[in-house]
Amino acid sequence: MTLEELHRSIRLLYTGRSKAAVRFRYGLICFDAVTILYFIVTAPLNPTPSLIAVNSIIGILILVDFVARIWIADNRLKVLRQVYTLADLVVVASLLIMPFFAQDIAFLRILRGLRLIHSYHLLRDLRRDSKFFRRHEGAVFASINLFVFIFVTTSLVFVIFFEQESGFSAYVDALYFTIATLTTTGFGDITPTTLIGKLLSVFIMVVGVALFVQLARAVFQPSKVKYRCPKCSLNRHDQDAIHCKHCGRQLKIKTEGA
Repeated sequence: MTLEELHRSIRLLYTGRSKAAVRFRYGLICFDAVTILYFIVTAPLNPTPSLIAVNSIIGILILVDFVARIWIADNRLKVLRQVYTLADLVVVASLLIMPFFAQDIAFLRILRGLRLIHSYHLLRDLRRDSKFFRRHEGAVFASINLFVFIFVTTSLVFVIFFEQESGFSAYVDALYFTIATLTTTGFGDITPTTLIGKLLSVFIMVVGVALFVQLARAVFQPSKVKYRCPKCSLNRHDQDAIHCKHCGRQLKIKTEGA
C-alpha cells in the first residue's frame, strides 16, 4: 500500500459513511469513554509500574489518533487550534511524562473529556442512527457538559487542597465538596480557607449552577429538532413546526414515518 492509499483509507475511516467507518468512530467514542472512566478511577492513586505502563499505552493510542486526525485534515492549523485537540496534547504529555514528574499534573488527564464533547463525526452518526439522540440531543449534551465539569473540578480540588497520599477517601471528599458547592448546599464541614480556595468555590458555583440549569431546561422544556432555517438561520424548531417562528419562512423538517 502506498502512502497516498494509506492516507485515503484513514481519511475514509474518520469521515466516510460506510459501515466500517461508522463502527470505527463508535469504537473511538467507546475508547474515549473508557479512558475517561479510567482517569477518574486512577486519579487519586499513586503511580505504580503497572499504572505507568497502562498510562503509556493509552498515551500512545491517543497520540496515534491525534497524528492521524492531523494528517488527514484539510486545514491542519485550524484543527490544532480546536479545544479538544489542545486537550489531547495536554493529556498525552501528562500520560507519557508522568513517570518523571509528581502526580500534580494527573488531573489534567480529565481534559480528555473534552474529546467526548467534540466528537463531531460521532454526533453525525448518532443523529442519523439514533431516534432517541435526535429527540434528546440537548439533554445529552448538557449531561455530558455537567459530568465533565464535575470531575475536572473534583480532580482540581483534590490536587490543590488534599494530601494525595490519603488516596481514594480524599478524592471522595473532593467530589463531595464539589457537589456541595455546585448545588450551593454548603454543609460547612469542608470549607476553603485560602484565597485560591474561595475563588475556586465561586467559580464552581457560578459555572456549575449555569450547567445544571442548562440540563434542567433541556430535560423539562419541550424537545426541539435541529434544522437550520434557510432565511434567518434559526436552528431549533418544534418537532411539528411548519413555519419558522422567527421569520415565518416555510420549513421542510423531515419527520419519522408512521
